[in-house]
Amino acid sequence: MTSDDAISLPPPSGAHRLADFDFELPPELIAQHPAAQRSGSRLLDGTALPAGAAVDRLFHELPSLLDAGDLLVFNDTRVIKARLFGTKATGGQVEVLVERVLPGNEAWAHIRASKSPRTGSLLHFGDAAAGTGFEVEMLGRGGPEDVLFHLRFPGDVFALLEQHGHVPLPPYIEHADSDDDASRYQTVFADRPGAVAAPTAALHFDEPLLAAIAERGVRSARVTLHVGAGTFQPVRHEDLSQHRMHTEWFEVPQATADAVGRTRAAGGRVVAVGTTTVRALESAAVAAAGAGGLRVGPAETRIFITPGYQFQVVDRLITNFHLPRSTLMMLVSAFSGMEPIRALYAHAIAQRYRFFSYGDAMLLERLRG
Repeated sequence: MTSDDAISLPPPSGAHRLADFDFELPPELIAQHPAAQRSGSRLLDGTALPAGAAVDRLFHELPSLLDAGDLLVFNDTRVIKARLFGTKATGGQVEVLVERVLPGNEAWAHIRASKSPRTGSLLHFGDAAAGTGFEVEMLGRGGPEDVLFHLRFPGDVFALLEQHGHVPLPPYIEHADSDDDASRYQTVFADRPGAVAAPTAALHFDEPLLAAIAERGVRSARVTLHVGAGTFQPVRHEDLSQHRMHTEWFEVPQATADAVGRTRAAGGRVVAVGTTTVRALESAAVAAAGAGGLRVGPAETRIFITPGYQFQVVDRLITNFHLPRSTLMMLVSAFSGMEPIRALYAHAIAQRYRFFSYGDAMLLERLRG
């Protein structure tokens, strides 16, 4: 499937504007480091809204909020060390952020440099004096909408990135990546390498918490969605119908589709861990084209979920707090309603919750009716 064939939705109706998803966030609430313990972060329970009130909890209380027969669905993508620092043949500095690894030791990437490298030129990385240097060839432009650079590496891309790359921390995290980030900006069940941003809601899970959830009779399943750098792409149009989503690769296994079907048949709830899991599950439902169930296998998605979308799979959502005016603010507003989300964010700011990738989490109920 090409990017032109990616799963998508009709453009938003125009009922909402970009400014509807804005809010003021004190900068000191942007978490720069993770909580000391993964499951020790805070959890804002919004499942009683709009009729009830939000409840301040800790994340390790999550098992008590789930029922036997519920299904937790995780994104098992693994974050790669996608950021490289090097030089062009001219000696100028260059920063490469690999967006997607391709067959044949090739990749699509974002490049930051004073001037874009020319097709056919070489980029130099590693320490040549120590014998660990390598060169990457610039093949031209490529990727969705030809906005990325097409690169050829001299060997296995994943191995070279693991040896020479840096953790691609989000732009709002102000420190350079460290060994702690290599561990904590990764879920404990990360399996399939390819993401350049973490599925951050899943960062709160540790092995004891997963065991407690299983002991409660809650089942689990996995999807894979390789989160791209476009997750931080700003929405530049006040008219949301003009925004074009970045494309992401995902896969829903047959076992997960079967687990969702069994859960629904038994009256259980499908609980998505993170917006990336929502995007994978709902994309697979949209791709089923009204036939019911989920389309299994790999695919590309650029699904843009805004208020008015009717969710087909997910009943509850565990998610971190998102950037103002972002597509993820639109997704959670679609999921739980504009006013409940505004109320939850106002509560979180007043109670000094920690925001964004290394921040705290929410538990949301799907808007009914």
